[in-house]
Amino acid sequence: MSNKIIDVVAGALMRPDGTFMLGSRPEGKPYAGYWEFPGGKVEPGETHLAALKREFAEEMGIAVTSATPWLTKIHHYEHASVYLRFFRIWSWGGEPQPREGQAFAWQTPGCLTVEPMLPANGHILKSLELPDGYAISCAHEIGVAAQLEGMRVKQWPMVQVREPEMSREQLGDFVAQAAEVVHGYGGKLLVNADPAWCADWPVDGVHLNGARLHAQETRPDFAWVGASIHGAADLARAGELGLDYALLGHVAATASHPGLPPLGWDGFAAVLAGEVPVPVYALGGLSLADLAAARAHGAHGVAWMRGAWR
Repeated sequence: MSNKIIDVVAGALMRPDGTFMLGSRPEGKPYAGYWEFPGGKVEPGETHLAALKREFAEEMGIAVTSATPWLTKIHHYEHASVYLRFFRIWSWGGEPQPREGQAFAWQTPGCLTVEPMLPANGHILKSLELPDGYAISCAHEIGVAAQLEGMRVKQWPMVQVREPEMSREQLGDFVAQAAEVVHGYGGKLLVNADPAWCADWPVDGVHLNGARLHAQETRPDFAWVGASIHGAADLARAGELGLDYALLGHVAATASHPGLPPLGWDGFAAVLAGEVPVPVYALGGLSLADLAAARAHGAHGVAWMRGAWR
């Protein structure tokens, strides 16, 4: 196998209902019949976005009109090593055409109906299950009763319990109450705490603060694991542990960090300028109104605390 790494782009066509498109690899190509996110090689002097638009026009006959950067991955096949840059495509002109004899299938996150999946694309599927918005609790400010009521009313699909002022016993009691609410409407509940505390708690996962991110030697044994990051080194560590997402902030001014200057969108994008091994949420002084800006700067979505419960 050659040591040269081939620069490749791939894109997920995204419908408003959250479904996405996969394509099968045509006969004559390595891994023929395997399903993948369509794309292809980046030509010399071509930007990644330009390559994405060209590949989708050539392979599928569609004109990509809105696409945002998302994830990167290096994968080693028997025949080559590839550097993959994934985009999510939000709008396009025309209907996909099988110009290379490939098949297409619209899929629902978490409910794949086609197989086998191209190895380099497999981890992307779980990332598509993550919601646009990620809410963080603030019961220490608004009170436990108000926080639980906020969960009932807002019904955010993913909620992190972050209550550093609670004792282990208090946190366990609150998590049990929060789980009853969040699981009752079909959401996912994570807790920001020592993973050893959470083994028997009714949670879907854990969130690691910066210290725990670097203290962990292996990924904690939960279905969903994320971490707070503040730079490229933290993001790389999240990738090494095989985490499911990261929170990066603070992007705008926030009451949580009154003395620290915000990253701003340029600073946020700078952290994501290199390898992006896990989906990254933008955090700090944001709301779903900032989703388009977050995506444009490479974020998966937005996370917020106080604003989530107003």
